[in-house]
Amino acid sequence: MSPPPIVRFSPSPTGMFHVGGARTALFNWLFARQNKGSFFLRVEDTDQARNRPEWIEGIYAALRWLGLDWDGEPVFQSANAPRHREAAVELHSQGWAYYCGCTAEEVQARNAAAGVKTPGYDGHCRDLDLDAGPGRALRFRTPDHGSLRRTDVIRGTAEIELSSIEDFVILRATGSPTFIMANAFDDLDQGITHVIRGEEHLPNVPKAMLLRDAMGDTDPPVWAHVPNIVNDKRQKLSKRRDKVALEMYRDEGILPEAMRNYLGTLGWAPPGDQEIVPLETMLETFRLEDVTSSPAAFDQKKLLAFNGHYLRALPREEFVDRALSWYRRTVIDPMAPVIQERGATLPETLSMTDFFLHDVPPMDLDSWDKAMRKAPAAAILTAALAAYADCDWSAAHLHQITEELASGFELSLGKAQAPIRVAVTGRTVGPPLFESLVVLGRERTLGRLRRAQARLEKG
Repeated sequence: MSPPPIVRFSPSPTGMFHVGGARTALFNWLFARQNKGSFFLRVEDTDQARNRPEWIEGIYAALRWLGLDWDGEPVFQSANAPRHREAAVELHSQGWAYYCGCTAEEVQARNAAAGVKTPGYDGHCRDLDLDAGPGRALRFRTPDHGSLRRTDVIRGTAEIELSSIEDFVILRATGSPTFIMANAFDDLDQGITHVIRGEEHLPNVPKAMLLRDAMGDTDPPVWAHVPNIVNDKRQKLSKRRDKVALEMYRDEGILPEAMRNYLGTLGWAPPGDQEIVPLETMLETFRLEDVTSSPAAFDQKKLLAFNGHYLRALPREEFVDRALSWYRRTVIDPMAPVIQERGATLPETLSMTDFFLHDVPPMDLDSWDKAMRKAPAAAILTAALAAYADCDWSAAHLHQITEELASGFELSLGKAQAPIRVAVTGRTVGPPLFESLVVLGRERTLGRLRRAQARLEKG
């Protein structure tokens, strides 16, 4: 009998929790729990410039919301950085790696002079026997001859010529380990038996296999690369173009059991014709070998259908509890400090928040005419769309950049923000604008600005 499997989910805390990551976590969790194995959470936090504590908390919250518990304490990859460096230096001492002082520009120039069309390192420093020094990276010495067999549960078997793999960097010139070095070391160190992850990592497998072999691995893992998730145009989901953050769906009222069930159908399907199945059925029937290699389309209408099914199945009391809990968490709690001061009765204060509950805010026509029918309303909306697209999404920063926008139009902040307020809330008065935008979220805010812009263009 094979020992219980050990799997890991290893997200990077550089943004909101992606639905693709959620699907990968679910497949790992199902496989581990079904086979009485271990499911570890490893936070790959080596990108210090982009990591944020709130993104780490977001990972925890998203997994807990989906009901995906992990074993032991989360592991932080950055804590292992000294061991990554030691292992890389040891590979150098054993002849598996060499130091290289070439810059990217130098490599490109040599390739161009030699007429090499395929980009990649040309092995210039391979036999120079350089020592570690400023500006020198450490490269793994890929064998010149032979082939490597990559077997993947989902992708099948492929023979890869070693001559097609360049000598790749394992320690940057700064001394920091690269992703492939840290990832391969940590998988080996944690005894990971099955690597279940997105197909974008498939090209890394041969390098990981070479590194593991050089580090003394005698029991390579089982590889399984799940398909990409695409939108309705068959394009890979992009956070700049598509709604990809799990938190957005949670805050819009999607139930965790509906999301979990729907994610399970992205690349895999339970036996039979029924897609809506309880978690117990998924645990019984999930098989890695049944996961397809074809891209999986994320259909928001289908997700809503799943959600409707689960909503209708809730006992009445639980439905009421969940609805009230959602409204409190997403609207009342974050807005309480500002709406509490602005009304004389509970209905009056609660009426200030109705625009959060609609995809298209209820529009007061007098407010629209007052704020939108004269210049420079259209130009202000255009400027706001550009300014809000990738700014820090906090009330203080939104206030600051809107003041700068107002200054550009030689307007007071109050006059400049009026078209923005009406576009977003449907009224000229209400709770503080910038706190409202934070709660509403970037994507919904931008969507409302675009809708108002389109309405203005139609006249």
